[in-house]
Amino acid sequence: MLANALTHAEDVLAPRIALMRPAGVTFVVGTQINGVPHLGTSLVQSLSFAAAARVRDRFEVPVTVHFGALDNAPHEVVTDPASGHRYQRAYAHALGEAALVEQVNELYRPLFDELSRQLHIPYAIEMYSQQQAEERFRRTWLSAHRRLDATRWWLDPSHGVPHVRIPCPRPGCGWAEKYAERTRILLDTDCAEITAVCLHHGPYEVAVHPSGGGYLDLATLYRNLVKEVLLAEERDRLYVMVKGGDWVFGSQLVDCAMQAAGLGASGQLPARLFCPQVVTDTGAKLSKSLIRDGRAPLPDGAAPWMLDTRMWAGSLPEYAGGLLRMADVLLSDPRHFFRSYSASELGRLMTAPATRSIPAP
Repeated sequence: MLANALTHAEDVLAPRIALMRPAGVTFVVGTQINGVPHLGTSLVQSLSFAAAARVRDRFEVPVTVHFGALDNAPHEVVTDPASGHRYQRAYAHALGEAALVEQVNELYRPLFDELSRQLHIPYAIEMYSQQQAEERFRRTWLSAHRRLDATRWWLDPSHGVPHVRIPCPRPGCGWAEKYAERTRILLDTDCAEITAVCLHHGPYEVAVHPSGGGYLDLATLYRNLVKEVLLAEERDRLYVMVKGGDWVFGSQLVDCAMQAAGLGASGQLPARLFCPQVVTDTGAKLSKSLIRDGRAPLPDGAAPWMLDTRMWAGSLPEYAGGLLRMADVLLSDPRHFFRSYSASELGRLMTAPATRSIPAP
């Protein structure tokens, strides 16, 4: 239905641009940095740059790409034998800032540099650890948490308790209950007093306030609510949230939570662009974790480089060029873009000769 209503894939953003008349458009793409990039990651990232180029050329507006590196992804998950509760330690606490910056620079920045060079689009990288420490992010969370009664069933439909993890602040620790069962939050005038239980150190207390305090690790839907409400406050810039197609249903819950709490305003919320999903021959999502763990075979037509893009046989410029040629095909017609593709078909598109349809300025 959507494809029939559009002439070009980027038309889905035209109403926001026409009503808002922004001074610039930022395409926001986030990735959990919990392993090597796979084809799905590269697809969404390259489509962010390609879609930005089309918006720039068509609407004559400056564009940028913002990469959110989610370093709060679980690095270790264990079960406490005493309580039976699950605990996790995020990449940010297990590896530290310096190691994570090195990992991003090694695994992600080279492709971003090449996509930026080929399309002349600037980009920026921000760790979640940096984002959660910002005053505006924390003030937005404090405001959202005061309205949790209105949003909690949207943010956690199964239990009505969206997780807020505040890892143990002791040096070298960083463990937190995965499901925050024993975490208690008491809101004060301009801060939150939080009590929780550490895997190794027992009960602890942390104060989260706008200028500092504990590490604020929010469950996925809750984090997206706070981030998108925060971006909606920018009146001169349109933010486009670029996500894989598997996020279509989750974003509905975030929208309902915003509406229930009265957060944001109609027409001012960030726009979203859902990219094609990579699937197997059965129609199921190509799951790198299941295949890497040995719980599912590499499907017919898929290649090892699709799970680890470092295994691509050619050069980085050739890889980026293949991604952008494929992006041109997908963006050339809404019927190509708003659908899913098998891994084998995307592999064919990556290697098929084609002429770039987006000329570099």
